[in-house]
Amino acid sequence: MKSYLWSRYREAKRASKELVPSIMSNMLNPDAIFSNNEMSLSDIEIYGFDYDYTLVFYSKHLHTLIFNAARDLLVNEHRYPAEIRKYDYDPNFAIRGLHYDVHRALLMKIDAFHYIQLGTVYRGLSVVPDEEVIAMYDGSHVPLEQMSDFYGKSSQGNTMKQFMDIFSLPEMTLLSCVNEHFLKNNIDYEPVHLYKDVKDSIRDVHIKGIMYRAIEADIEKYICYAEQTRAVLAKLADHGKKMFLITNSPSSFVDKGMKFIVGKDWRDLFDVVIVQADKPNFFNDKRRPFRKVNERGVLLWDKIHKLQKGQIYKQGNLYEFLKLTGWRGSKVLYFGDHIYSDLADLTLKHGWRTGAIIPELRSEIKIMNTESYIQTMTWLQTLTGLLEHMQVHRDSDSQMILEEWKKERKDMREMNRNFFNAQFGSLFRTDENPTYFLRRLSRFADIYMASLSCLLNYELDYTFYPRRTPLQHELPPWSDQLCTGTFRIPFLQETVQIK
Repeated sequence: MKSYLWSRYREAKRASKELVPSIMSNMLNPDAIFSNNEMSLSDIEIYGFDYDYTLVFYSKHLHTLIFNAARDLLVNEHRYPAEIRKYDYDPNFAIRGLHYDVHRALLMKIDAFHYIQLGTVYRGLSVVPDEEVIAMYDGSHVPLEQMSDFYGKSSQGNTMKQFMDIFSLPEMTLLSCVNEHFLKNNIDYEPVHLYKDVKDSIRDVHIKGIMYRAIEADIEKYICYAEQTRAVLAKLADHGKKMFLITNSPSSFVDKGMKFIVGKDWRDLFDVVIVQADKPNFFNDKRRPFRKVNERGVLLWDKIHKLQKGQIYKQGNLYEFLKLTGWRGSKVLYFGDHIYSDLADLTLKHGWRTGAIIPELRSEIKIMNTESYIQTMTWLQTLTGLLEHMQVHRDSDSQMILEEWKKERKDMREMNRNFFNAQFGSLFRTDENPTYFLRRLSRFADIYMASLSCLLNYELDYTFYPRRTPLQHELPPWSDQLCTGTFRIPFLQETVQIK
């Protein structure tokens, strides 16, 4: 039996190596648009956009600015120890989509089924041992009532907060750094207060204008100039498409940024421009009327009967927007980077089509196209199939071999995580399941892409078709190519042990 198992192992490994060249000849395009739901651009008459990380992208300096400013607010206004100033922003620590247990001060990655990915739970800057995590949570599952609310917030008894937008990366890192300082210095503290103080400090960096003033003062340092943004807008305009902008950012900030990346005439491209919209409340609160903003940034008091091209409006609500424009249903496609604040309400309540901008997608696909990643994943999938197929052999010698294979599989999973992020791995996957982030992305976005520039690769009558991914009980002929024979398919005859 030992000889038989190891011969199958060697056969599987040889077969997986032979598959690598064919896989590498069909690599993914990082500039492609991916579809969760069938959608034809020929049906789209109106295109809407968020501003931050949709029309405009920021350099690596911005997160350092936010981290430093919030850290200083903690010291100066919340009386935190001055020693926390020794911590600098680490752009390689956190990834988007992580959950934070507010009461236990733990940052972690959770999959689509509410299971914690063991090995990705951090207290401060140190990983928490698996056995400690299992003891705290009575396993690795987080009950629904403890998960974050619909918008990813910790409220109304929810103990988890999900960090969904790109601006949250400095917040996660700052939380972890302050936790680390308190733990290393044996300082007793209340995790709930720490979470609130860090959240308020990050918020103040925005609402007090610290971030906006810094960017406006050195726009070339913080904004990544991308002429393709103008090319996308010009392409849509040339095809007679209507366009609008709805952003939470203030008027002068948006105006300066758009002049930098698009040009002084940027407003001529948009039929409607709305600033300080307060999304997601903009999509749900029917009470707030629009206010016009004049050229000097002064709010006018006159009643709005029509949303005019070339003007800028503040606040308002989607219901009034729909009444004034008549732009309803599936002829509207709105792009944003925040799965909850930008997209969720639009697709669930208003029937708009939605496009998610996921900048991390481009770098992850480039990693997935490398030979080292393909080799690792091909063998990992093959080994998993081998384990599933051979687990029917229950004798002690066979079980020892299977345990050896399981250890190899575990080591390879850790290697796979390190391809993307040493602490938390891929934005889209845990070891075997989609992440909670991907689950929400799949639900609320019809299409997703790394940047708006990906639209330049498609004609405006193109139809996006989602791939038909086989369900677990389906047996299409193209599945399980990574496993020699039928290792992954539990045929009844394969459950008979070899005598």
